[in-house]
Amino acid sequence: MSTTASPLQIGPHTVQPPVVLAPMAGITNAPFRTLCREFSGGKGLFVSEMITTRALVERNEKTMQLIHFDATEKPRSIQLYGVDPATVGKAVRMIAEEGLADHIDLNFGCPVPKVTRKGGGSALPFKRNLLRAILREAVSGAGDLPVTMKMRKGIDDDHITYLDAGRIAVEEGVTAIALHGRTAAQHYGGTADWDAIARLKEHVPEIPVLGNGDIWSAEDAVRMVRETGCDGVVVGRGCLGRPWLFSDLVAVFEERTEARAGGTDGRSARPTLREVADVMVRHATLLGEWIGDEARGVIDFRKHVAWYLKGFAVGSEMRKRLAITSSLQALRGGLDELDLDQPWPAGADGPRGRTSGNNRVVLPDGWLKDPYDCAGVSEDAELDTSGG
Repeated sequence: MSTTASPLQIGPHTVQPPVVLAPMAGITNAPFRTLCREFSGGKGLFVSEMITTRALVERNEKTMQLIHFDATEKPRSIQLYGVDPATVGKAVRMIAEEGLADHIDLNFGCPVPKVTRKGGGSALPFKRNLLRAILREAVSGAGDLPVTMKMRKGIDDDHITYLDAGRIAVEEGVTAIALHGRTAAQHYGGTADWDAIARLKEHVPEIPVLGNGDIWSAEDAVRMVRETGCDGVVVGRGCLGRPWLFSDLVAVFEERTEARAGGTDGRSARPTLREVADVMVRHATLLGEWIGDEARGVIDFRKHVAWYLKGFAVGSEMRKRLAITSSLQALRGGLDELDLDQPWPAGADGPRGRTSGNNRVVLPDGWLKDPYDCAGVSEDAELDTSGG
């Protein structure tokens, strides 16, 4: 069966191949998006990390930096988090009127406690009327900008919401939906339910549905499209420490067969440690330039070190040393002490990032009593800073 996928249409924007970088807090900032775009040849859609609507409306300094886009980023894509329809509406209108982005995605999938305890993220679709009100305000305020949403199956197996949420999204004019095939309680544990993605596609045939969850390789992405009928894929943890995954994704969807970066199957990029080290230094350099301080950029890069080096023969002491560097010289010097001729390790294409599951979802008091009553939303639910 052909792996060539139809272009993904997000409002006026054609995304071909239909591959989207998932928003990840503290990860998908401008430097990381730049790396991923470089490997993809500029193809795909790359979404900012999550932005809190209240912080955006109040022009929080950190938030205004987070919504900075490189001049080469087109379309510019912002993901917003909010629980108050009026505030979400203000944020969307601000983006539209000031030309801050070309596409707005709404977060209804984040499972972390600091978000769900205030009724946001993956907790919110349980409140059907609140979800509808937020989507209505967002679509109304966006003008010509397309509005999409990302969500999970539900809060837990007893509170599944994605089919109701999908229908509400269609009725309120949302352009596309991305579904992570897990509940909030699962966090990132277990196996993503791709059958749910297929059911959602059947349930809302009017708009594109994107699948998310357990895409660790380009072949996984193609298999998801084939098995679920989804219109595109959203890739998150699979590209941690591996931005060249987007090169694989473009190649497999375009059915290219030329070998790249040491790939032995003609499609998978399997760089040597030397090539990985070069990307690590470039990533840290970009972060320093973005932040405006080399040391802070290298410090911010530390979280990526283990992901980049996964599977390579690097001693524990060296791993610790590289994880506490604060200058590009120290980072490059440490990497140069390694056996840089090491080939890509067997099994390094597999799962990475957080895998915890079966968590109790922290919710506002009484949240589950009535799926239509919105009284449980607290007054300070919009006060978190961005990036969560």
